[in-house]
Amino acid sequence: MTKTQLAPAQIERLLESLDRIASALDAKSSSQHAQAPDFSQAFAYRWQRSSAIHHAPRLIPVTTPQLIAFNQLCNIEQQIERLQQNTLQFVRGYPANNALMTGARGTGKSSLVRACLDAFHSQGLRLIEVEKQHLDDLPLIIELVFQRPERFIVFCDDLSFEDGEHHYKALKTVLDGSIAGSAANVLIYATSNRRHLVTERMTDNLEHRKDNQGEIHPGDSLEEKISLSDRFGLRLHFYSFSQDEYLTAVAQWVKSFGFEMNEYVQEEALRWATEHGSRSGRIALQFARDYAGRTLLEKEKQ
Repeated sequence: MTKTQLAPAQIERLLESLDRIASALDAKSSSQHAQAPDFSQAFAYRWQRSSAIHHAPRLIPVTTPQLIAFNQLCNIEQQIERLQQNTLQFVRGYPANNALMTGARGTGKSSLVRACLDAFHSQGLRLIEVEKQHLDDLPLIIELVFQRPERFIVFCDDLSFEDGEHHYKALKTVLDGSIAGSAANVLIYATSNRRHLVTERMTDNLEHRKDNQGEIHPGDSLEEKISLSDRFGLRLHFYSFSQDEYLTAVAQWVKSFGFEMNEYVQEEALRWATEHGSRSGRIALQFARDYAGRTLLEKEKQ
């Protein structure tokens, strides 16, 4: 008896089908058990999903969320203005867009979302953080909150998809506004270090086809991968800091710890950035914490 061997492409399609079946079964099981929390407990939540059979997925209140004010963010004034305006439209009940923030690490993408929550939670804004491997649960999450009077931002941080990950398809369904996939009181805010959220392969380029007019069109898989970013109506890009921008951020954070910027602090901050191989708001904050802590400890010893 001869054994039939599947080609790699057939195996990949089979795995995709099994993954979709598993996700559908999980979602069906989850929808029978998930319950909405008491939204008076907090204004930030995490979507928690247990692998245990008898543990239903649920929204966990974050009672002490890490918030930040808009005026604490440096060198991203244009991005602040646009996301702040979009969020204000949303909480006032006016049309607003899902938002994707891409760019260099540590430049304020996630902090900007937290600043929106800080500014607007008193006006009914709530935030639900969802990990990318749980994006299949988006329709379920929306079902839990769509009749609530609050306005919900579903936040997915550091969003990107590698080969074999198919959770982005559930995200596309919600972003496209399918009949069961969207709600007027829910927006998706996501951050990523990559402009294209889904990994592209060289083999995707082999699917390009030429029409009767000689125009070249991308294949379906490549088109699907590139189009995910396009489904976010508001797209903001963040750039690495210049040296002057970095030192401006350092000065602000050092001041927040009760210290003044001087030539010694500047030299130390630049050395810190060199050691860490990056200049960003995150690196500036990390340096300010280290400098403030060391200085206070030295004063205590005197």
